Amino acid sequence: MTTRGRIRKALTVAAVVLLGVPAAFVLGLLAWDGDFPEGDRRVLRPGVQLDLRTAETARGPVEYDLYGSAGPVVLSVHAGLGGADQGRLFAAWLQDDGFRVLSPSRPGYLGTPLSSGRTPAEQADLLAALLDELRIERVGVLAASAGAPVAYTFAARHPERVWGLVSVGGTSRPVPGTPAPGSPVRTAFLNTIGQKLVKLTANVSLGTIVAGTLDETSTFTAEQKAQRTAHIMDTPQVREFFTTMFGTTFPYEERMPGTRNDSEQARALPALPLAQVTTPSLIVHGTQDGDVPFEDGVHAAGQIPGAQHHWMEDDDHLGFWLSPAAGDAQGAARQFLLHHSPGR
Repeated sequence: MTTRGRIRKALTVAAVVLLGVPAAFVLGLLAWDGDFPEGDRRVLRPGVQLDLRTAETARGPVEYDLYGSAGPVVLSVHAGLGGADQGRLFAAWLQDDGFRVLSPSRPGYLGTPLSSGRTPAEQADLLAALLDELRIERVGVLAASAGAPVAYTFAARHPERVWGLVSVGGTSRPVPGTPAPGSPVRTAFLNTIGQKLVKLTANVSLGTIVAGTLDETSTFTAEQKAQRTAHIMDTPQVREFFTTMFGTTFPYEERMPGTRNDSEQARALPALPLAQVTTPSLIVHGTQDGDVPFEDGVHAAGQIPGAQHHWMEDDDHLGFWLSPAAGDAQGAARQFLLHHSPGR
């Protein structure tokens, strides 16, 4: 046994003797690595491979994954708690349609430092610098949730680089309110132990995590929530997607700076340059979105000149991937991107 192992064992024994089983459980959680997915090259799910690299751009380093070797590029701008892995997963439904998929980690997520850009404008310029570095002239953009302000700003600031834009559940207005202050101890506890408790719960009862997620992402009635939970749990492909998506939010420490910055930027969000977006745009939003209000989708569709929309009736923030109507929504977005992609 290593010295670290002996110390860990001694601490565990001491905890059991002095404080009882709960303390030993906490120490056990601290010792457990969480089985969180890691590594620059790994399989996210069958058929979806991640190969992370870092580009040194004029605006700072950017971690990214680039899938495919030919075809128009779709830039996948991930949501909060995400990273390049989440962006890759969220755009996986496009990989058999002749597109390349570029999935960067936004600043503060995984391997992209927060210093590479905090505001939507800075992150938009960072995306343009990444395209310069990769020698990609133009892209379609697929943005989700908290990634939408960056995507809208990118399309407005660099119109010559964008041939089409799809926003799914995207934030388009400032988020009101001030978060309640928390102590550093509580924050540290949640970051180290809380996430492992959630992971353990998922391993034992995934349905509990699904139901809890729907509490955050929907305004469903109890009956609607039960129906959606059953759909996710009883449909193997959807259940697998949820499990993989869940994995792209861990470990939280590697996503915490970006998530906190997104929250700060959302509260201080200036009026986005929606009226300056000239690229063809499609706004997709669920009418029962409990995370980003449906009004954000309506606002974006009303402000972007000529924007189309696809409203997912009685659907939530994640319905584009997890709903029984996901195929229809993805089909609408697919046809939109195929129609506007170069050479079509």
